[in-house]
Amino acid sequence: MPRRFLCKCFLVTSLTFSSILIGSSASAQKSPGPQPAPLPPPIPAPVDTPYAGTISLSVDLTNVNARILNVHETIPVKPGEIILLYPQWLPGTHSPSNPVANMAGLVITADGKRIPWIRDRLDMWAFHVDVPKGATALDLNFQYLAPVRSQQGRISNKFADLTWNSVLLYPAGYFSRRIQFAPELRLPDSWKFASALDVKSQNGNVIQFNDTTLNTLIDSPLYAGINFKRVDLSTGPDNLVYLDVFADKPEQLAITAEELEYHKNLVVQAQKLFQSRHYDHYDFLFSLSDSVGGKGLEHHQSSEDGTVANYFTDWAAGIGRRALLPHEYTHSWNGKFRRPADLWTPNFNVPMQNDLLWVYEGLTDYWGAVLAARSGLLTPGQTRDLWAQIAANFEVSPGRTWRSLVDTTNGPIVTSHGATAQSWTSWQRSFDYYPESDLIWLDADTKIRELSNGQKSLDDFAKLFFGIDNGSYVTVTFTLDDIVKALNAVQPYDWAGFFGTRVYEVEPQVPENGFTQGGYRMVYNDTEPEWMKHADSRFTSFATSLGFSVRGEGGGDISEVWWDSPAFKAGMTPDMQLQGVNDQAFTVATLREAILAAEKGKSPIKLLLKRENEFVTVNLDYHGGLRYPHLERVESTPGRLDEILAPVK
Repeated sequence: MPRRFLCKCFLVTSLTFSSILIGSSASAQKSPGPQPAPLPPPIPAPVDTPYAGTISLSVDLTNVNARILNVHETIPVKPGEIILLYPQWLPGTHSPSNPVANMAGLVITADGKRIPWIRDRLDMWAFHVDVPKGATALDLNFQYLAPVRSQQGRISNKFADLTWNSVLLYPAGYFSRRIQFAPELRLPDSWKFASALDVKSQNGNVIQFNDTTLNTLIDSPLYAGINFKRVDLSTGPDNLVYLDVFADKPEQLAITAEELEYHKNLVVQAQKLFQSRHYDHYDFLFSLSDSVGGKGLEHHQSSEDGTVANYFTDWAAGIGRRALLPHEYTHSWNGKFRRPADLWTPNFNVPMQNDLLWVYEGLTDYWGAVLAARSGLLTPGQTRDLWAQIAANFEVSPGRTWRSLVDTTNGPIVTSHGATAQSWTSWQRSFDYYPESDLIWLDADTKIRELSNGQKSLDDFAKLFFGIDNGSYVTVTFTLDDIVKALNAVQPYDWAGFFGTRVYEVEPQVPENGFTQGGYRMVYNDTEPEWMKHADSRFTSFATSLGFSVRGEGGGDISEVWWDSPAFKAGMTPDMQLQGVNDQAFTVATLREAILAAEKGKSPIKLLLKRENEFVTVNLDYHGGLRYPHLERVESTPGRLDEILAPVK
């Protein structure tokens, strides 16, 4: 066959094959591709209509050794589909954090016959049930399985923190304030309990509480345990306040006359600040324990508070924990009575929006510190030292150069969605809307005092904004505009611009104007505050010097390394253990001595570190000393900071 013919045939064949490919490609391009599967219908939105009937709820708390709570619930129903919700979004946590995975053994029956349930395909906190004809009630039985390891949960064989949101399901489609519950609780023998709920009757270890709404029930947790003392902090019959203390051991319940006076002063000073109350009686539910985890969670007529066992018995060691009770008590006004409009939700499965947490939590944190000082729980000097530490930490934390404070208010939601623990908190930023807001509200307080020549203060804002509707328990919501309007009513100023710069924009400058306007300035030196020498600290921070913190002694874990610090630049990471300092075994005292020696000499600080099975030696060429932060008085400026921390007469 002629060669030319072969080439022609090959050309024709190639063109034909190419045409097929082009045609196939064109056909492929015309294919619509995969399409999304239809989503299940959404959960019915809640409406402000009463749910017919009262839901009975019985919780058996007697199996505390295994940390198992047995639940029986009876829900009035009508035939047809009903969706039952396990509470998801919890006030105070500001996140979808209720652990539905800890609920187990769910069995639903009607008239003695078992009825199947189906979990919603998208919403893991929702359960679909078809109620058969003729049925008027559903009986539910399940268990809540609390963590069993020490410090991981809030139940031990001597104490239990019962949060009702863990032990109930409720019907979708209704405001929580329109669903009635009749709660009942069975306790272990000889246990005592405390709660803001009112008791209807008690027969031995079975307690029946008055019928109440779902939102009030979830807002009224219960503490129970073997070792219990109720301390009366009331200022009179019109302001009943109690400190309900539960402890690991009876001797840990001891409280001195001086300590009692400080806690009574807290109630007095809070009333002088807010000049109102929004509870029938208020209960500090307070656990002192080394076997269950600590806690601080606000409620309208109570608070869940927990700290270490020696709170009373080693008073000098607890400086860092003294603002816990003032903080949570303040929430009865700020957060519970008055609440950001987008943080109030009609039930516990509607998402919350957190952008005003710098008011809800931040302003509360500020007043928690102020009330701690005014009551005597902290001295003014200790409070100033704690504020100085906050400012110093931000001075060495560059996360403020890229992330605004308001974006940190998303932290509770972000971390609740399976986020791992942060490795570089000083760069990533954590829940900074707490401590940084202390500085911002101090700035606002001192600015009001400065502009008004001492005639007005943030106390006037507290009375105006939170002192309304005395005796009412109905939540009043607010927006940023409401905050700005109220501040302008106290003292005219560009408050919108004030918060815009400090909260809503990226602002690298640490907000320390409150110090200078208050008559103080930040200084650093090698002098450790006297109270810090007695403090019971589980870790020691060298953030302002070497740039890391360490937990424990004799091979201490590096708990944090500050971004761009000397430790960071030397390659230290938070997964290391500190073994040695300048060829000596590590102790906190040895490391402090090495820092002081390097301040006087030129030699670097030599650290022996361990990461898994590898030993690493680093040399820190640092000579700046320990750098403890302090606030130093500037006599040329009025001592407004002293006025803020002084008791109100």
